[in-house]
This record gives sequence, C-alpha cells and structure tokens, in this order.
Amino acid sequence: MIKLFLTSRRPHLNQRLPAKLKPFQQPPRLLLQFNTGSPSLKGVPNQTPWRPILPETDFDAFIFDCDGTLADTMPIHYRAWSKALGEHARLFPEPLFYELGGVPTCRVVEIINERHNLQLPVELLVSQKETIFEELSSEILPIHGVVEVARRFHKVKPMAVASGGHRHIVLRTLETLQILPLFDTVVCSEDYTNGKPAPDPFLEAARRMNVNPARCLVFEDSTTGLAAAQAAGMECILVPQVY
Repeated sequence: MIKLFLTSRRPHLNQRLPAKLKPFQQPPRLLLQFNTGSPSLKGVPNQTPWRPILPETDFDAFIFDCDGTLADTMPIHYRAWSKALGEHARLFPEPLFYELGGVPTCRVVEIINERHNLQLPVELLVSQKETIFEELSSEILPIHGVVEVARRFHKVKPMAVASGGHRHIVLRTLETLQILPLFDTVVCSEDYTNGKPAPDPFLEAARRMNVNPARCLVFEDSTTGLAAAQAAGMECILVPQVY
C-alpha cells in the first residue's frame, strides 16, 4: 500500500504528480513515499528531521539524486538562476524551476528559449549561473535524513549519485558536505545522452555498479526524477522539502 504523508514547502509539487504516478494508479515497480518530520513554524528549525522509511525489500544498491535529495541546494540554485537570467528571470518563476528539477542545466535554458521564442546563449548563461552558485556554495546544507541513509549503508551496499548537473558542480556540492567518499560512482550530465525524465542517468549508475536496475532503490525529490526511476524499472522514495 502506498503511504502518502506529505507536507511540502513547494505547494505546486503536491498538485503536479504526473498522471502515471497518482496514488494507487502507479505501475508495480514504483514506490511513492511521502514522509515528514514533526511540523514546525516557518523560520524555526524542525526538531524532528524527516527520515525515509526504507521498504522491506532488500535492494542490492542505492542511487541518490544530489540537489534537493542529498543536499538542500534548490533555493541556492534558484537564486543563481535568477541572477544569471537578469531581466529574463521573470520568465523562470519558482514553480517552473521546481517543475524542471533534475533536468540537465543546459536543457533548462533551451526550454526557456523554446517557450518564449528567445535565443538566450545557452553555454554562457549556464556558465554564469554555475559561477554564481559556486560563490554561494558555503550556504549548502545536507538533507540529514537522506545523508544518514548514505552513511549507514557506506561499504554495506554499492551506492551512486545520479544527477542532471555538471560534474564540477555536483562534486563541489558533495565535497562541501564531506560525503563524496560515501559513493562508489557519481553520474553527471556529461555521462549520458538523455537526461531525466529519461532513465539514462539511473541506468548508467546501475551499469557502473554492476547491479540489475530492478534491484536498485532511488532517492529523488522531483517528479522528473520519479519518472526517470519508473522508466529505469526502479523503485523510488520521494524526498519532501519540508520546513
């Protein structure tokens, strides 16, 4: 039975689960799990951090998304995008940013161009955005419940990171949190052709770990990532963004 106990600081996420992922209508290999810690007031730290409840199935390997899953970086990424886009930032509202969570960085600019008939320079904008993000990297914090899982299963199970970000940004994030050594491999946008929601990032991670994709458990924070896990034939825990 699917457990749905969702409290999110991103209300649009609660309302935009793809039709294929609606409760009780999902295909058999997709596990939707929404859990939260105890409620807290805005601006007041949560006294009971969210922790994932692992399924009873004994998976052979774990695969983690990075931004919004291991690292609480999504607000920092959005600030960097807004500054880099300048006058065009109004075309990239926060709900759209979260909707595109997990999409490769270059593809985000391409989508903005396609939707608004623009010709924004993709590589230049991405470079500017990533420079700004690196300047803000000292603000990166861990998502403790997920990082605890990674620490607990280090050297117990093969573990990978599969991200839509560029390698130097993903590695910088993991190094800032001092968790890079926990993972056997890190898959980034340079390592595959089709990004999430295609299954390529997760399949590449499974290939590198020499594990059957169906025996992998994915940790994700976006519906794009959930769709990618589904396409890869993997079960997935959805990490909520809570206060």
